[in-house]
Amino acid sequence: MLRSSLLFLSRQPSLFRLVRHNRLAKAMASRFVAGETVDSAVTAVQRLNAAGITASLDLLGESVTNEGEARAAAAEYVRLIDAIAKNKLDANVSVKLTAMGQDISDDLCETIMLSILDRAHQHESFVRLDMEGSAYTTRTIEFFEKRLYPRYPDNVGIVLQSSLRRTWTDVERAIAIGCRVRLCKGAYLEPATVAFPSKADVDRNYVTCMQALLERGRYPGIATHDPEIISLAKAYVAEQGIDRSRFEFQMLYGVRRDLQEQLARDGYRLRVYVPFGTQWYPYLMRRLAERPANLAFITGSIVKEFMSRGKRASTGSA
Repeated sequence: MLRSSLLFLSRQPSLFRLVRHNRLAKAMASRFVAGETVDSAVTAVQRLNAAGITASLDLLGESVTNEGEARAAAAEYVRLIDAIAKNKLDANVSVKLTAMGQDISDDLCETIMLSILDRAHQHESFVRLDMEGSAYTTRTIEFFEKRLYPRYPDNVGIVLQSSLRRTWTDVERAIAIGCRVRLCKGAYLEPATVAFPSKADVDRNYVTCMQALLERGRYPGIATHDPEIISLAKAYVAEQGIDRSRFEFQMLYGVRRDLQEQLARDGYRLRVYVPFGTQWYPYLMRRLAERPANLAFITGSIVKEFMSRGKRASTGSA
């Protein structure tokens, strides 16, 4: 019921127009989305960089079915990469292939992605291919391996989700070819035929894949807000003598900022995923609809953050 309601709301353009200009709604969204413009995104990254945190910028939008929209989105990404270089930001970009025309044709998507990667190569920057639902997993990995990675091995990487049963095999493949991986749990509600229905199994698979990537992978991104998994990662690299320069933690903009600040203070590399753009309303609603438990997760993260800050303030360690 909640899922269908959220999906319905995400498809209401009249409601989006109303909400987009609502001061309270924009204030709530601003915690998780860095505004609507490149300038607002740059400002958000500058604040993160000042705190010793790097960023990955994502221009919101996906599932494009019009070639003009796909090319326009690509042009925005090229400008974004230029803005990162111009402002000397410690940041890269994240791209969804469906926003680059993947559902129109692979050839169009390849042309568009190569234009983005060419600019990233010019600036010695990096592009992360976001992973979408399981219907796109095989397509995304094959597209990456055959059309992009051979030409730009230092400028493009991929995301793998521990919720999927296939991911251990994909991790081993990524290690074998030497590509960079961002490991996350996955926010999509998937059928049990392709994904682990139990959170314990998702977490167990995450830790197994994480340890392999930490030990044998090429600068993996350990994307999690789970304090227990973060502690396990810290312990594992200490036990194995893995230098902190060989990996980074990754988190979402606005989620568990207390943990983000602590990791940075403790000398770990941290990258924050920073979404921005005019499509923030449908983005948030669809993310919640894909997995309504995300609503409780976001609410819980805010509560935990404020409790953590309050505890530090009461002990004089803030």
